[in-house]
Amino acid sequence: MENLPPRVLSGIQPSGTLHLGNYFGAIQQHIALQHEFPGESLFFIADYHALTTSRDPESLRSNVRDVAVTYLALGLDPNKATLFRQSDVPEVTELAWMLSAVTGMGLLERAHSYKDRVANGVRPTVGLFTYPILMASDILIYRASMVPVGKDQVQHVEMTQDMATYFNQAHCPRSPVLRRPEWKLSKTPYVPGIDGRKMSKSYGNSLPLFESGKKLKKLVGKIVTDSTELGRPLPHGKREDGLGYQCNVLSLLDLFLDENAMQEVIEFYKHARRDEQAFGYGHAKILLHEAIDTHFSEARHRRERLLAHPDEVDAVLEQGALRARSLARETLDECKRASGLR
Repeated sequence: MENLPPRVLSGIQPSGTLHLGNYFGAIQQHIALQHEFPGESLFFIADYHALTTSRDPESLRSNVRDVAVTYLALGLDPNKATLFRQSDVPEVTELAWMLSAVTGMGLLERAHSYKDRVANGVRPTVGLFTYPILMASDILIYRASMVPVGKDQVQHVEMTQDMATYFNQAHCPRSPVLRRPEWKLSKTPYVPGIDGRKMSKSYGNSLPLFESGKKLKKLVGKIVTDSTELGRPLPHGKREDGLGYQCNVLSLLDLFLDENAMQEVIEFYKHARRDEQAFGYGHAKILLHEAIDTHFSEARHRRERLLAHPDEVDAVLEQGALRARSLARETLDECKRASGLR
């Protein structure tokens, strides 16, 4: 196992229309890793995980296809990274059962995500409770060395490390089979939604990735801005953030503009002027609409072409599944030999 090559792995749930939060929080980094990471990159569509909440088969199928098309449209190269459906690798569920046999209840009971989701009204099913075990299997079965995650997922990778140790100590202490992964904190900016809370489909405050034209303009127009008029001193006690305005439009612009362009917009905010003309929040929203529309313009065209040629998407997923299954089968066979199932 010492000679295993570096391998990065991450997954995304097909739970609905992808938005700017998904892009800046995960997808953008995944696309970059295929060029930057000094090893193999694997990205999967977590449709098994989606079953904890999905009850509409047609919707799930559509969402899975949308994730695949989105990754390809945004630049994922099948020759440089492996993209596949989680459910195309049934070995992952076998390893999940083997991990469950060595994992204590106490570890799962400490999972923050389970507590949070139940607190937010999600029905506490067995699948939801054992979610960390399936996630651990996703990581361990491909012997990933690095897993890029947001802060809310760090605990799951740490639980994965624990489960790898439990299995190795129980079945192969002298010659460990499962590789302990390391987490890498994503450079995930806080992406505010239309209402100022973190952008999320569950809050209904998201900006879809490929929205354009009048629909995009209407959504951007709904974004909540600061209560302080531009160009005026801040009221007493107002939070200072280096700019002085709690403006969601400005925070979103910062995701798209380079440093010089962003500094220019900040000056518009400070003086409420642009090229000798008045500048207000409405003008800032126009800039944001243009920035989003321009940034995803080429990807939108690629997406339209892929939607018109579904066979190309199917071919990528099928090829990805072949590679993923070859890695998974190798790991699972070693786990079975170590535990006495072979």
